[in-house]
Amino acid sequence: MSMGALVATYVVAALHVAFFMLESVLWTTPKVRKIFGQTKEDAETTKVLALNQGAYNLALAVSLIYAAVVGAPDILVVLHVFIVAMGLVGAATAKITILFLQALPAGIALALLLM
Repeated sequence: MSMGALVATYVVAALHVAFFMLESVLWTTPKVRKIFGQTKEDAETTKVLALNQGAYNLALAVSLIYAAVVGAPDILVVLHVFIVAMGLVGAATAKITILFLQALPAGIALALLLM
């Protein structure tokens, strides 16, 4: 596994830790509500869903780091393909920025893994 693929994987993992923080820890704060275009009421109503989504993102970050540390490029490929796919779904159904913040970094990491 190349150093570039490893670095890109850690960047993707760090992004998913950040997503966890936004969704599971900071969801109802004014700054995060603004990022996601949520009213205070909407954020309160959806905070359990966001917590669940954030937990998935944290689990994904941990899985990426584990696979990178133990040197399992096949698992990293599967995880990055999954992230790209979910990023495309998110961009199509929720917000186009998901394409650039989630799918693109994972796509770059995937390309580096496959080189």
